Amino acid sequence: MAARVVLLLAMCVLPAMVAAIRPGNRQFSVKGRVYCDRCRAGFETSATTYIAGAEVMLQCKSRTSNEVVYTKKGKTDSSGTYTIPVNEDHKDEICSAKILSSPHPECTVVTPGRDEALVILTSYNGIASNDRYANAMGFMSQEVAAGCAEVLKQYQEFDNEN
Repeated sequence: MAARVVLLLAMCVLPAMVAAIRPGNRQFSVKGRVYCDRCRAGFETSATTYIAGAEVMLQCKSRTSNEVVYTKKGKTDSSGTYTIPVNEDHKDEICSAKILSSPHPECTVVTPGRDEALVILTSYNGIASNDRYANAMGFMSQEVAAGCAEVLKQYQEFDNEN
């Protein structure tokens, strides 16, 4: 009987002790892409290119006061992909990635509605991975590129099939 009590106690207390001494900080990795909408379609198409060297900022605000409590900047690599490491849990905050600037001289106009992407930075939501993926954000070119009529026509054909 005593052995059962000790075993039951060990099964209940040991996991709680392990959880208590385990560090609460988790390193998250926020990943996303920045694109150039050469057809000015408002979304990614087959004519889309990705921007190297674009500046991105991760920003977290308090849910109650809407005050900015965390910011961190990053840049895209040669494939237009950015990765921003975050060393803490932001469970009570609203976090988003935002595009700041594009080094691409022909693609500097922010695509309306595609300049910011919400990111969940907590381990208390059932996501097992530490990687967090933000929606792609984009800029538009000043002028519509050649061949865009054909690209957009493809999307219209897909629409007519339904």
